[in-house]
Amino acid sequence: MEDQAEKLREIMKNRQSPESPNEIQGVFGKKTKIITVASGKGGVGKTNVSTNLALAYAKIGKKVIVLDADLGLANVNVVMGMIPKYNLYHVIRKQKTMKEVILDTDYGIQIVAGASGFSKIANLTDEERESFITELTELSSADIIIIDTSAGVSSNVLSFVEAADEVLIVTTPEPTAITDAYGIIKIISTEIDDLDLDLKLIINRVASVTEAKKISQRVINIAGQFLNLKVDYLGFVYEDPSVPSSVRKQIPFMVADPNGKAAGCIQHIVGRLENIEYREGGGVGKFIRKLLGKEGSLTT
Repeated sequence: MEDQAEKLREIMKNRQSPESPNEIQGVFGKKTKIITVASGKGGVGKTNVSTNLALAYAKIGKKVIVLDADLGLANVNVVMGMIPKYNLYHVIRKQKTMKEVILDTDYGIQIVAGASGFSKIANLTDEERESFITELTELSSADIIIIDTSAGVSSNVLSFVEAADEVLIVTTPEPTAITDAYGIIKIISTEIDDLDLDLKLIINRVASVTEAKKISQRVINIAGQFLNLKVDYLGFVYEDPSVPSSVRKQIPFMVADPNGKAAGCIQHIVGRLENIEYREGGGVGKFIRKLLGKEGSLTT
């Protein structure tokens, strides 16, 4: 798996070596940022975070592809209201190329649908994973690739985690979700020997800034004390009725309610990832300024 993760890093990060500068840089021409989104358990809103992060990136002019790497229970196309004819199943079975399954959306991003309902490919063989990684070169024209992994930790998830520039762990205030978030962080620290691994924590569905801060500090402190691993607190997403409503409508909440609390939080998270500040008149900008004025920093 380490060799495959290294190959994935070389393909997707466009590393240029003195020995073969044209082989890598000449093919890709630029660096693509890889963000892997993972969670310890299902049902914490990981796919919603992934897709709406993509839309927030698109708002600042980035070319974004969301890769649904859940090879058993794919949902990205569902929350986007799309029924793809082809998906990763056809790529893995070598029936289609990655380029042939990339889908344009109505929201300024592209997606690659996962292979829902095919449990036999949830864990790929070494040969299948090697072929799949090679196909990922077709995504390298994007500025940002957001990889929505399956819940929990499989060899597939670990490969995407190890190869990423940023790894976002999504959890919620539920005790089981917090426990499982620490669990996936522990497995990552055990299985991946990378001191530069950039792990960041997002607390989803919180009622207040205080609740988010309390949960994040608990996870971060335990990871530091028992795993000697640094985990950064990236931010939170408020509990917002527009989110389940948008899921039922199969429209991303960044589109269904762009001035809502959840949308504001997602934009703030992208701002932190890119070290920029959103400046909008009214709407989200006004919402964020109110939060900063009333509750202090969104992430402190």
